[in-house]
Amino acid sequence: MTVFNPQIKDWSNKSVWLIGASSGIGLACAQQLVNMGAKVAVSARNLERVKDFASHPLVFAVQMDVMSTPSIEAAFDAVSKHQGIDMVVYCAGHYLEQSATAYNLDEMLKHNDVNYLGLCRVLSFILEPLLAQGFGHVSVISSVAGFRGLPKSLAYGPTKAALINLTETLYFDLHERGLGVSLVNPGFVDTPLTAQNKFHMPAIISVEQAAREMIQGWAKGEFEIHFPKRFTRVLKFLRLLPYALYFKWVAKATKNQH
Repeated sequence: MTVFNPQIKDWSNKSVWLIGASSGIGLACAQQLVNMGAKVAVSARNLERVKDFASHPLVFAVQMDVMSTPSIEAAFDAVSKHQGIDMVVYCAGHYLEQSATAYNLDEMLKHNDVNYLGLCRVLSFILEPLLAQGFGHVSVISSVAGFRGLPKSLAYGPTKAALINLTETLYFDLHERGLGVSLVNPGFVDTPLTAQNKFHMPAIISVEQAAREMIQGWAKGEFEIHFPKRFTRVLKFLRLLPYALYFKWVAKATKNQH
């Protein structure tokens, strides 16, 4: 097994900043990391959902909107002063089915603003201090929806593809400087975002299982953490198909989905 990053097995006193942690994978990951002894800062636009969790002595909650650079700056300053930053996990995401036959420019732009540009804004604050301290880790939650074009994913898929490319490039730039970089590509996870789907979601897993997969991936020093493998390996195979086969297979597989 190739080890791409410094392995994180002991979370005692690690300072983690989870962005987009009011629900779903982000919140589940925060809860598990706290149970393992990490100091966890959680950021989201709406902190009402985490008010009980935020009462834990190892948790620091700070409101933040990833579409607002001043909001990110204020949150970054607060987290840095409160606990420092050893690891940043970008979990913020927006998803709504989108098709070219019912094109919605506002939704296209919002997906880009939250899923991709939000991370770009965050990086403008965290990269310099992480490089200066010479250690740390950046983990980005993307999706298998970014592997190739998929039906109903006109807005979501391209932003996830951009995250995959960006994170791969970050690895080139930061690995030699001692920083860890990891890419998380989940399949279907039972979250408020996927709850809107009206089609069958193969191999769907719980947010708790997704969080365990991420923590295990960080412990192994993996670059790409993808799960559940019985599903993600199929999507990885489809990446290799020529267009004639890919379009035919995906169209057939999704024909009766509504």
